[in-house]
Amino acid sequence: MPVDTKRIRGPEESQSPLLFLSPGKVPEASSRQGVRGNGDVRPVFARCGLISQAKGSAYLEAGNTKIICSVYGPREAERKDESDMKTGRLVCDFRLAPFSCMKRGAWIQGSEERDLSQTLLESLQPGVCLHRYPRSQIEVNVMVLENDGSILAHAVTCASMALADGGIEMFDVVLGCTLRQNGSTCLVDPSFSGEYGSWQEGYGEDQGCVTVALLPNLNQVSGLTADGEMREDILADAVRSCMDGCHKLYPVLLQALTRAVKKKAPPPEN
Repeated sequence: MPVDTKRIRGPEESQSPLLFLSPGKVPEASSRQGVRGNGDVRPVFARCGLISQAKGSAYLEAGNTKIICSVYGPREAERKDESDMKTGRLVCDFRLAPFSCMKRGAWIQGSEERDLSQTLLESLQPGVCLHRYPRSQIEVNVMVLENDGSILAHAVTCASMALADGGIEMFDVVLGCTLRQNGSTCLVDPSFSGEYGSWQEGYGEDQGCVTVALLPNLNQVSGLTADGEMREDILADAVRSCMDGCHKLYPVLLQALTRAVKKKAPPPEN
């Protein structure tokens, strides 16, 4: 069993800090009553260029969900046995910080993170001009600092911002949005409890979760994942609602990228 030598060992006897919280301050489901409608996305805070060592980077907050992403490359491809080297290669690494969830996770990448990495790759790949980087690879590293739901959708948005901040040529930016369907009720951009809470009792009819990755200017869907059981008409409506949610996020992403470009631009000559 490998040992994490970089982590400071805690005391032998300790208690969870949640035991000392008053009942009114215990983390619960983020209620939408009086806050936002079922079709509204959470307020988003986005910044680019926070990691100086990376070619491009981005940080995104959506409610209590916090994600940071760094992009490295293009650099020489590590795998030399590729049959087609006319296009570049995109590598995605999706990680959940051990402290990102209520239940502390392992520092070794698990099966869920590997699946999310593959889904992230499939969502970003149609938006990147890989043919402009032959025999090269571009690395995208996503770290979830706090998980409060819809992490895959916001990871797609954050990674797209980091790619654009790094000067990687793209056909269009990629935006993500998640929808939770619970019978006749649909919640756009659900929190962690809204995304998983009602599933603890089991799956039912028209219950599921849909995540869409969209190229907003081209109006093309680059990625689609769906879990649960939903009828065809319900699924089609869910995809349209996710696309509308992506378009609502586009001005925030555009503003963050514009601010980053102005910051990098050289001062005007006198």
